[in-house]
Amino acid sequence: MAGLPRLIFGVHHMAIDTCIFDAYGTLFDVTSAARRTAEDGTFPQLTDTWQRLAADWRDKQLQYSWIRAITGAHCDFWQVTKEALDYALEASGLTGEKALRERLLKLYWELSAYPEVPDMLGALKDAGKTTGILSNGSPEMLQGAVKSAGVGRLLDHVLSVESVGIFKPDSRVYDMVGRAFGCEADSVLFVSSNGWDVAAATGYGFTTAWVNRTGLPMDNLPWTPTHVLTDLTGIPALAESL
Repeated sequence: MAGLPRLIFGVHHMAIDTCIFDAYGTLFDVTSAARRTAEDGTFPQLTDTWQRLAADWRDKQLQYSWIRAITGAHCDFWQVTKEALDYALEASGLTGEKALRERLLKLYWELSAYPEVPDMLGALKDAGKTTGILSNGSPEMLQGAVKSAGVGRLLDHVLSVESVGIFKPDSRVYDMVGRAFGCEADSVLFVSSNGWDVAAATGYGFTTAWVNRTGLPMDNLPWTPTHVLTDLTGIPALAESL
């Protein structure tokens, strides 16, 4: 039964009853705003550059959040997202493309979920698991993404770092899970597509799953993910087995 301790090799372990997901890049496809803009043909200048722009946008979004966390210069993730996009547009020679910028930002509020997300979350709920998001995203950004994906009914909590005023991987962010769900760290399965996020969460005490969609090498950090998957499809079976 979920939530009860199990004796494994003479040591008590809590069964996993809480499944927590990173949002951007894990549940929601951060490349979809640039891809959809390129595909609709309105901005032909993006046809051959959207992949580079999407990669630069994401890289700078993460880098800016880390720098702000380290230096104590916090702002909400929407500001970080806009500043990162401005860098990406300039790097692709698209500075001054105001209509393009507005289109990309609008679609970021409507990011596509990965195809397996609704069924995966539904299977967790059917198994009696508690589910939630723990994200750098601002509450408004997360609300837009969850609504666009139609998965709100499958999530018990959507947690934003704005509650603590610092970005991941600060431990105060991971503390939010225990407070919100009333659970111990060893009863949590934390899932992220970001290797650094999973590493930090492992160090914090969560059981972790790295969703390595693109076959990246393991980060050389003090901690490694407990499990590695290529997509989210296997999460319900994994959670049930732990």
